[in-house]
Amino acid sequence: MLPTMRFLNAPKAILFALALGAIFSSPQQQAQAQVTAFKQAVAETGSRDDDIAKFYRGQDFEGIWTGMDEVHAARRSALLNALRRAGDHGLPVARYDADALERQMKNARSARDLGIIEVEMTRMFLQYARDIQSGALVPQKVVSAIKREVEYTDRAELISGFLSAQPAGYLRGLAPRTIEYGALMKQKMLLQEKSRNGGWGPTVNASSLKPGESGPAVLALRNRLMIMGYLERSNARTYDTAMTAAVQSFQKVHGLEQDGVAGEGTIKELNESIDTRLKSVLVAMERERWLHRERGKRHILVNIPDFTAKIIDDGRITFETRSVVGANIDDRPTPEFSDEMDHMVINPSWYVPRSIVVNEYLPALRNNPNAVRHIEITDSRGRVVNRSAANFANYSARNFPYSMRQPPSQSNALGLVKFMFPNKYNIYLHDTPAKSLFSREVRAYSHGCIRLNDPFDFAYALLTKQEADPKGFFHSQLRTGRESRVNLKEPVPVHIVYRTAFTDARGNLNFRRDVYGRDARIWDALQKAGVELGLVQG
Repeated sequence: MLPTMRFLNAPKAILFALALGAIFSSPQQQAQAQVTAFKQAVAETGSRDDDIAKFYRGQDFEGIWTGMDEVHAARRSALLNALRRAGDHGLPVARYDADALERQMKNARSARDLGIIEVEMTRMFLQYARDIQSGALVPQKVVSAIKREVEYTDRAELISGFLSAQPAGYLRGLAPRTIEYGALMKQKMLLQEKSRNGGWGPTVNASSLKPGESGPAVLALRNRLMIMGYLERSNARTYDTAMTAAVQSFQKVHGLEQDGVAGEGTIKELNESIDTRLKSVLVAMERERWLHRERGKRHILVNIPDFTAKIIDDGRITFETRSVVGANIDDRPTPEFSDEMDHMVINPSWYVPRSIVVNEYLPALRNNPNAVRHIEITDSRGRVVNRSAANFANYSARNFPYSMRQPPSQSNALGLVKFMFPNKYNIYLHDTPAKSLFSREVRAYSHGCIRLNDPFDFAYALLTKQEADPKGFFHSQLRTGRESRVNLKEPVPVHIVYRTAFTDARGNLNFRRDVYGRDARIWDALQKAGVELGLVQG
């Protein structure tokens, strides 16, 4: 039997069996043969990945994981521990399989085996580092409307950073350090614990319930509200004022009308399982990894399923308004991306998007040249076209040569102000004359842009950074009735996100409906990648 050597790895005392090559006549020859076999294995195995091959060439194929000293042992221990705790972050643990890696280490019988393990550990490190830092999925491969450009750290930078740092601390620091990520992770673990302890109890078997009622369904409602934490311990047998207040609290954190009545929508949300809520949280954590970047000291956050737009200064919400987002039909759903708002337009013209021109207005013009009279028809030089001289019946969506524009007015589709962050998706924030939509619970009606309930106040908030009297300045421009561009002296980052689970200022979970069905598709992709719903490590 060939002799073995013990490698330092205090937590597990992992044994690496190395053949010493007894065929050689001297210890020096034996050692050289071992080094040569190890480096050849590193070179051959590493050649399958250009970045890994380049790294090992740069250090003459020396190992960083598999040596017998304490430094290598600390790196091995830190990596194995991180891989085993990947489930805490809602990552696909099976993708890394720390147990298989450990078995591979224990079963090593030659320097060549060790060289293969060396490269495999580097590959695992890079995979884990990318996943925990920037997400386990590529968003646009899952949902094409997610246009977000995920920022990935250069792989060589990851390795060099790890080698120059304390291993365990470096690996812990790879996860997003945002307050939101930490809060979501905490809430995920609380939900998992609640699930292991029996969940939220029986569902409420009723189509609707209102204050003053009694019966088995009311008792089920009472009990479920208590277990969920919305109602103090109670023996009430009727739908009383305390239960009404608890229902209102539930409605608030689920984006429902806060009327205290457990109507059909409220009952449906109340009866959602812990598993369903856990899926939303795990998806939100993955989405937070996709946005692992500097948000901006001041930035604008539009959460599509929450139907809100917020201005955030130094991590604190300083302005919030209701929004209307794209309808869930055809190409209207609002895409997700980040950009920079650099100006607003007061008294804007509406330059009708080509898709609306040919799909909605051209058919009307074919039937009646005087249709949509509030919209100007213009040629390629911007001149207004005489409708009576144009035969719209001759044109199709493909060859229609004109553009359409609605001049500034109170009835303009964009209202009296729009907020621009020029992007290839032609998405922006704007006012609207259709104010009634803001009173609805679900507000997905636009062609993709984001309409604001309080656009003037939004403008004032943006202008506070550059105008002594932002309101007075805004209205001085508005009163002219002329279209005017106002540049923001400091551009403001805009992040259009999609979060069905998020936390408030107190760290409490809020949930919203999956209005476009995107989170369901992301969860399916996470599950296929190996994410387990109830897995808790450590």
